This record gives sequence, C-alpha cells and structure tokens, in this order.
Amino acid sequence: MRRQHGRNVGGSGFKGMVAKLSIAAAVLLICTLSLFFSASRTSNVQSNFRREIRLEELWTNADSDGWRPSSTPRSHWHPPPSKSNGYLRVRCNGGLNQQRTAISNAVLAARIMNATLVLPELDANSFWHDESGFHGIYDVEHFIQTLRFDVKIVESIPENEKNGKKKKIKAFQLRPPRDAPISWYTTDALKKMKEHGAIYLTPFSHRLAEEIDDPEYQRLRCRVNYHALRFKPNIMKLSESIVDKLRAQGPFMSIHLRFEMDMLSFAGCFDIFTPEEQKILKKYREENFAPKKLVYNERRAIGKCPLTPEEVGLILRALGFDNSTRIYLAAGELFGGDRFMNPFRSLFPRLENHSSVDHSEELVENTRGLAGSAVDYMVCLLSDIFMPTYDGPSNFANNLLGHRLYYGFRTTIRPDRKALAPIFIDRENGRMTGFNEAVRKVMLKTNFGEPHKRVSPESFYTNSWPECFCQTAPKNPADKCPPNYVLSVMHNELNKQATDTNSTKA
Repeated sequence: MRRQHGRNVGGSGFKGMVAKLSIAAAVLLICTLSLFFSASRTSNVQSNFRREIRLEELWTNADSDGWRPSSTPRSHWHPPPSKSNGYLRVRCNGGLNQQRTAISNAVLAARIMNATLVLPELDANSFWHDESGFHGIYDVEHFIQTLRFDVKIVESIPENEKNGKKKKIKAFQLRPPRDAPISWYTTDALKKMKEHGAIYLTPFSHRLAEEIDDPEYQRLRCRVNYHALRFKPNIMKLSESIVDKLRAQGPFMSIHLRFEMDMLSFAGCFDIFTPEEQKILKKYREENFAPKKLVYNERRAIGKCPLTPEEVGLILRALGFDNSTRIYLAAGELFGGDRFMNPFRSLFPRLENHSSVDHSEELVENTRGLAGSAVDYMVCLLSDIFMPTYDGPSNFANNLLGHRLYYGFRTTIRPDRKALAPIFIDRENGRMTGFNEAVRKVMLKTNFGEPHKRVSPESFYTNSWPECFCQTAPKNPADKCPPNYVLSVMHNELNKQATDTNSTKA
C-alpha cells in the first residue's frame, strides 16, 4: 500500500514536473525566437561593412539589404479626436536643424497629450537673428495637410467665446525638463493644459526623450521630419537649380566643413591657432559654454577636435578621390581663413558653395539666415556623397545623415576621428610611411550609409532604422511593409469622424 501510494505520489509529481518543463520549454522557445529575429536583423545589417573600398561604389547609393523607408503606421492609428485637451505652443530655439528636431518632437508631444498644436515658433534671436519664422522657411499648408491624420494644427490660438463674449486664451508657460519622458507630458504638462486651456513650452530644444519604446511614435517623428517639413517653393527651386548646375558636370560630393569659431570653441581645440586667434576662441567659449578644463593634446588624442580642412583632404585622397572631384562646401565662416583652407584647396581645387555656383540676385535674396542653411541642407541631401567632418554635436550633420539614410541609403563618408587621431599625430611627427593604408583600414570599419543598428550616443534623428524602414520579404514579421491601402483607411476614418461631428452639432 505504501509502495502504491508512493508510486501515485511519484506519478503526480512526475506529471507536474513534465508540465513545468513544458512551460519552461515554451518560454525558452519564445525567447529564442525573439532573440533569433533580433540577431538575424542585426547580423544582416552588420554584414554590410565593406571588405574593400571601391571608389565607383561610393558614387552610388549604399546597399539597402532589402530595406526601404516607410513611416506609415503599421497598427491601428486613429485620427486626432474631434475635441482636444487644449492648445500646445512651443518655441523652437537654436539653428535650422535643432529647430527641425524640436518641431518633430512638438508634433509627437501634441499627439501624446491629444492637444491641438499651434504652428511652432522659430526663435529669431538666439542663433541667426532671422525674423522669417515658420512661414518664411516651410510650406505651412503642406505641413498641416501631411499631418492631418496625426494631430490638429492651427496657426494661432483662437479666442474663446463664453456668454456671448470673446476672450483670448492665455497659454500657461512651462519649462520642460531636458529629454523629458512621455510620462511628464501625460502628467505635469497635461494637468496644466486642462487647467488653463493652453500651455507654452519654452525653450523646446531636446525636451522629449529620443528613445521611446513605441515604434508608432517614432514613425510619427519620421513623418514630420522627412515628409511634412518641406521648405518653401522658392528654397526648393533654388536648391534644385544649384544641384542641376553641379551635376551637369558629373557627380559631386558635399562636405559640411565644421571648422568654425563656435565649434572650435566648444571643442576647446586652440593650440593650432595664433595667440590672437586663441584669445578670440577662449573669449567666445567663456561667453557661451560652461567652464571646463580642456587640454588640447588630450582632446586631440581622443578625436574631440574637428578635422582641419587639410585632414579632410588627406582622408579623401587616401580613399582614392583625386583632384578632379567636384566638391560643394556647406559651411559658415571658416576660422583661420586661407591659412587652413589653402592646403585643402591644393588637394581639391574644384570647390564650390552656393555663391560660386549661382551669382544671381535671387540667390543672394534667398540665402540669408535660415534660408541659406536650408539651401545648403537640400544641396547636401541631394548630393551623390555627403561627408560631415564633425558629426558629434552638429545638428546639421546629424539630421542630414538621418535624412540621407531615409532618402534611399545615400552614400555618406563618416570619419572616425578617434581612430584617425593617432594616424594624423604620427604624420605630423614625420612618420608618414603607410599613412594611406592606415586611413583606409580605419574607414573600412565605418558605415557608408547602409542600414545599421543604432547604438548610443547615435541619435534617432541620425539613424531611424529599423522603426522607419520595412522589408517586402522580411524574416521578422514586425519588419513587413504595411499594405498600400493604409492611407485610404485613415482618410476614411478622418472623414467619418468629421461627418459624425457635424451630425452631432446639427
């Protein structure tokens, strides 16, 4: 009896053990599949690094590995409700591309809070001293129309009518935390919006966290940045005219030569300049940046200094580009002048900027302040190759890298300043043997515009893969391109909502 009882207990225990093992196996299988899809996605893009650098391949788009840009929603995306929680005003500070990022974040913040977005204000004083505002740079009608499935947008806060009297709604001013999480917008900001009817977030640069778990929110950022934010027709026309003139003589490269006073002061790289020039840079740093002890040799050794124009030229020569290469320079005023520019010009004499390509009065009129930066942005976007020389804290370079990736994996040359620093230091000390080979070896490990995993500190605005890309024949179902009828469904939902709202009012 005891043995029988023991066998019964053992049998039920065995069954229980089998059940637990089955559950564990199922969990393990799910985890394995998840890791497999993640690993296969990552391994696919990692394998795109080149074994050798072929010049003719750099003049074509990078290998997409079957990926294509897509920011269309892939799950149900309801239109903005007929009644919002209030109005959202933002002031976007900084230069053109810092403002562009802020506008994308503002649209997402409005969606998160179910707010009506007031056309973002562009700071006129902190950077360009440019009064043109949103209307002077962007196509407002296109912006509002493109985002109609996402948020409601108005040009100004309307007056509130109560008891037959009209009263202007005063927005409550808030300063958002830097890289604020979504929870701040759904609690602190939303609470004030409901209390006052409108809030005014200022300043609004880097005020919403970039890394968000919801891929649909990230795709909304891409819809804003790469579809809704279209420059005004006169800027687009002028940019295309410059590109046509450049391309009439063959393919061309664009370079963002970030060897300017503000960036050199920020980096603390003074020692290569004259005492008078160092005095200017140090004064600018004291007035604009927090105090910090910076040692030039230490900064240089870890790649924290912007590349000099000559170093840029030497990298290109090591990659195989010769003096017939046509180069468009997007840059402000070069610090140090011809003393630094002449060595680069001797290597690559066919240098252009928007003023040298087009001498018309129209160009002069349309390239002042933010508009000039917008023209440079478009020419760099459409160029066959783009090379940023200091893409760390540069919003212009970072946004362009992301836009060119989304625009069809257009070739970029991104020097690894940290890895190249000892090679340049050796050259300056007379050790020049094997210089070109050493540069090529470093550059082979960089990305030339192919889809690649985003790793901190790389920004979402620099690399929106994989959220804003899809595959027609994916290994991971989450990467499948959405069907073509999605926009029609969204359009029908928006129309139905408008009809229902009108019926309710009637």
